[in-house]
Amino acid sequence: MARAHVGEMEFEYETFGLASDPAILLVMGLGAQLIHWPERFCQMLADGGFRVIRFDNRDAGLSTKLDGAEVDFLTLIAAALEGQEIVDAPYDLSDMANDAFGILDGLGIEDAHIVGASLGGMIAQTMAIEQPGRVISLTSIMSMTGAREVIDIPDDSLNLLLAPAPTERSKYLDYSIKYAIWCSKKYFDAELAREYAAAAYDRSYYPDGSGRQIAAILASGDREAHLAAMDVPTLVIHGRDDRLLLPRLGERTAEVISGSNFLLLSDMGHDLPEPLWPVVVDAVLSHLRNSVSKAK
Repeated sequence: MARAHVGEMEFEYETFGLASDPAILLVMGLGAQLIHWPERFCQMLADGGFRVIRFDNRDAGLSTKLDGAEVDFLTLIAAALEGQEIVDAPYDLSDMANDAFGILDGLGIEDAHIVGASLGGMIAQTMAIEQPGRVISLTSIMSMTGAREVIDIPDDSLNLLLAPAPTERSKYLDYSIKYAIWCSKKYFDAELAREYAAAAYDRSYYPDGSGRQIAAILASGDREAHLAAMDVPTLVIHGRDDRLLLPRLGERTAEVISGSNFLLLSDMGHDLPEPLWPVVVDAVLSHLRNSVSKAK
């Protein structure tokens, strides 16, 4: 593990593979830590001939946390539903995209393949929109465009997303099983879910950060017009079992981004179950190699 300094922020990151290989930056989702990109998954990508970088976003893991920055959820959500501009969020997706570019700067990496999951996919999209010259390719996994009219999170998933999780370790591990609601129906493993929850809790349990990250999503608005104008090779991956960000949000992302490829996996939910890693890794590596060949 290592630390990157970006302005006044610090970010925890880890690399796999050779420094001389093309870089893949992995961007994780809401409240998640770099360990949610499992080590073997990262190594599979690195074995494909790439330098893989995983990191903790701001307000997650061991990176800088904006303690004390309050978020008024009800006001933010009401404003978003009414299409009003949100100006009082502590930060937005552009700030989080700049964090990611800053990590690349610290490593001396001019351009990279960007792979993002969920919130990470939104950050990755923002990176490709704002600095396309530095994004060799984009892979957007179980994510969305930000357009309010296409967002439709099922009530049970939304309630779970916004509900405060227990703070006591044992209760949190038991609570983690509830996330099965939006995970793969075929591959969800309750015991493995508890193991992941224990690892995340012991490394850095910080639910306050998720509220500010949700505010960043709401404050950033609709990216569709920018995505439609973007010229970055793009792969969109989504799961048919996803009950947090429904499959049609992935379909919509692929529709909006000209020339993108869309992979819909029948047995994937809002997760990356290990049995699907070979399929996902092969798809990503093929996309990356094709993007490099087109750029030459």
